[in-house]
Amino acid sequence: MQHNIFTTMRSLKLIDGCKGTQIYALNPSNTTITGGGGGGVGGGVGEKLLHHLHDHLGVNTARYKSNQNCQAVVDTLLPHGLPKADLLEPQIEPYLKSVNFVETLADVYRRTENCPQFEKSKAYLEQCAIFRGLPDPKLFRRSLRSARQHAVDAHSKVVISAWLKYERREDELIGTSAMECCGRNVECPKAALVSGYNPESVYDPCVCSRTPQEDVDDEGSVGDEECSTSEEDGDMSFCIGEEEVRCVRYNIAGLSRPFKAMLYGSFVESRRERINFSHNGISVEGMRAAEIFSRTKKVDSFDPKIVLELLSLANKFCCEEMKSACDVHLASLVGDIESAMLFIEYGLEETAYLLVAACLQVFLRELPNSMNNPNVVKFFCSVEARKRLAVVGHASFLLYYFLSQIAMEDDMKSNSTVMLLERLGECATSSWQKQLVNHLLGCVMLERNEYKDAQRWFQASAEAGHVYSLVGFARAKYRRGHKFSAYKQMNSLISDYTPVGWMYQERSLYCLGKEKMMDLSTATELDPTLSFPYMYRAVLMVEDNKIGAAISEINKIIGFKVSAECLALRAWFLIAMEDYDGALRDVRALLTLEPNYMMFNGKMPADQLVELLRHHAQQWNQADCWMQLYDRWSSVDDIGSLAVVHQMLANDPGRSLLWFRQSLLLLRLNSQKAAMRSLRLARNYSSSEHERLVYEGWILYDTGHREEALAKAEESISIQRSFEAFFLKAYALADSSLDSESSMYVIELLEEALKCPSDGLRKGQALNNLGSVYVDCENLDRARVCYINALTIKHTRAHQGLARVYHLKNQRKHAYDEMTKLIEKARNNASAYEKRSEYCDRDMAKNDLSMATQLDPLRTYPYRYRAAGKFHETILLSLCNLFTVVSHWKLLTSCCRNLISFILFKLQKII
Repeated sequence: MQHNIFTTMRSLKLIDGCKGTQIYALNPSNTTITGGGGGGVGGGVGEKLLHHLHDHLGVNTARYKSNQNCQAVVDTLLPHGLPKADLLEPQIEPYLKSVNFVETLADVYRRTENCPQFEKSKAYLEQCAIFRGLPDPKLFRRSLRSARQHAVDAHSKVVISAWLKYERREDELIGTSAMECCGRNVECPKAALVSGYNPESVYDPCVCSRTPQEDVDDEGSVGDEECSTSEEDGDMSFCIGEEEVRCVRYNIAGLSRPFKAMLYGSFVESRRERINFSHNGISVEGMRAAEIFSRTKKVDSFDPKIVLELLSLANKFCCEEMKSACDVHLASLVGDIESAMLFIEYGLEETAYLLVAACLQVFLRELPNSMNNPNVVKFFCSVEARKRLAVVGHASFLLYYFLSQIAMEDDMKSNSTVMLLERLGECATSSWQKQLVNHLLGCVMLERNEYKDAQRWFQASAEAGHVYSLVGFARAKYRRGHKFSAYKQMNSLISDYTPVGWMYQERSLYCLGKEKMMDLSTATELDPTLSFPYMYRAVLMVEDNKIGAAISEINKIIGFKVSAECLALRAWFLIAMEDYDGALRDVRALLTLEPNYMMFNGKMPADQLVELLRHHAQQWNQADCWMQLYDRWSSVDDIGSLAVVHQMLANDPGRSLLWFRQSLLLLRLNSQKAAMRSLRLARNYSSSEHERLVYEGWILYDTGHREEALAKAEESISIQRSFEAFFLKAYALADSSLDSESSMYVIELLEEALKCPSDGLRKGQALNNLGSVYVDCENLDRARVCYINALTIKHTRAHQGLARVYHLKNQRKHAYDEMTKLIEKARNNASAYEKRSEYCDRDMAKNDLSMATQLDPLRTYPYRYRAAGKFHETILLSLCNLFTVVSHWKLLTSCCRNLISFILFKLQKII
């Protein structure tokens, strides 16, 4: 039976207290004051003993009360006790996941390169689905932009452009419209409505960037042509009720073949001057508009109701030109959810392709907010709506893939998520699409605790070729009580395929004891990024009352992969150790990653726990926070820095500078999504125009729009010179291969930035960047000055740049010493070990690289270095064997022997 650590601690304290009291209780005579001659002496001894007893009892009572108070605090902060290992389970990832990622990616690349140009967009969409499950969102966005670049039809352009916009989350930017664009065709709502294949123009400036005068010049004027045909000019009339509309027979006949047949063919109307048109569903105003269109070919001046009548007439009489004009004009009128909901019904009824596209565009560009509208949700979720969209050419796998992804992010268990995935399944045609939709349905059903359905969907995905779905299949079996069957399933999977980490991780759920721990160890060895094995081992240690060891275990993964769940677990452990400052740090940090995170297996909001911990942790005012931020920033303690910034924002939530700092720290931790959210909040809370432009520039830069970011920086500088504007411009320019002229310009920009007011944290970074540019320009002396100045204001990372300078000056000892200083100061120092390996001998380099891999298994250089070493050793061994063999040959010349000896010598030097 396992004992709760707090029960054990409480029991020990109670026993100690009882022991102290009971010793004196067993000898009451020693404390009794007696009469007679010995009374004075006895009384004095008795008084001393009595005082000693009172003091001892007082100390023990105080200690007991203190322990009780501590226990009460812990019980308050941990109302749900400690975590249980048996309740831990890794999530089934809702993405395509291959057994051999490199092979899968290579196969998709080959097919993308070899497919017809009009099919490339679909191929890139498959690439998006593969990249979706990776931690770096930039890969996904790059493939999505490629899909938009090669899109042919308006439907695909509308959906992908909206998806790209959603990835930038402009809906969270105060003061922006859903229909605004970034200035390029790739996301422009107007450009998306133009069908046609033109991949070269996708990054060109869009029509939105044109001046109003240019648009006026292009529009021209219709003038008197919009007047109705007079009695003298017309040669026929359409009678509607009691009124007549005079027309030119030739013009009306030119609208379509049916009109031509009616007016010039063998029909009776061809011989009549007046034709009764009362039963064709068009008003007098509508017919007058049709007559005007027959001459002008324009509908811009008509009321929308009249244009809708013309659209209906065009469909009845096959007037393609009129229909197209009405379609284009009505599409231009759709600008918000209300108008889109109104017009889409007309568009579907009249099969108006562009009008429906424009309505869809509004719905999609308003996401995720538009999904709060029940009418929009009902429209997208219904089978009937999908069929109607299909008739118009707007029901696609792409559309429902986008919608289902947003629905799953919002609420994975909702009925609307299930229905959208079912619509997605109805649109799936290719193998990868069927794999994906079945897997996603399996994940959703598993979350909804509908295990039988989950098992069915996972099985369908696996049969379509998605091996990872077998993990979900096994999990569903396990949840239904078939543990041994799940174990056999994973055994079979491991034996049939090249083992990867997630296979052993999953099998560990279905076994016990040493076998379980071996599977978890193998999972970590094959894939160190899997967090579940670390978490399980840590919780198991807590159950054995080894909290310190548990924290050390969870620290291993936090050191190179920060996640909210791991920080939450460490905070849980720290509360148990009564380290409330450390726990508060971790909870604040995780709130910057996930603001709505729920602690203790979803039972307490994290921000509520912050309020509880605040009363038991050290209190800082805003000035103290700035000092703490400097200390943590200089010690490269990103988690500690995040916690301090979070506290400062709690005191001053409208400070845009702090939101920006938070985004920089989150980027360091590879938390791109959280960083973008903080950056958007920095933009929203900007107090001035020039500051807002800078943050908009960073948003554009981080989402791959470098040129637009530069434009924002320049616009900000034109309003007011500021450190951040110059720094943004220099950073964006430096992110390319620089020639000497460009490097000098970047140096000039950074020097201008340093002249502007800013704090030491940012100036240290600017000095560090300036030093790097000087090194690239081979101006080592100036680089050295920059790095030393950066170190003066506690920019610890400048040690690495200074080491590089010393190395280029052939001062390897100084370079090594600089990196040693960085290792000693930095909390996260895996990169420092890696870099120091370049400045020491081979054996010391191996040790440093081994430490770098231990601290951060994701760093690639140590693996490449060791692989190269093994390769050279293999060549050396082969040459040694060759030398041994050929040395016995009489025909071997001294020249050959000398050549082999020279090669051996060179290889030894390399190794």
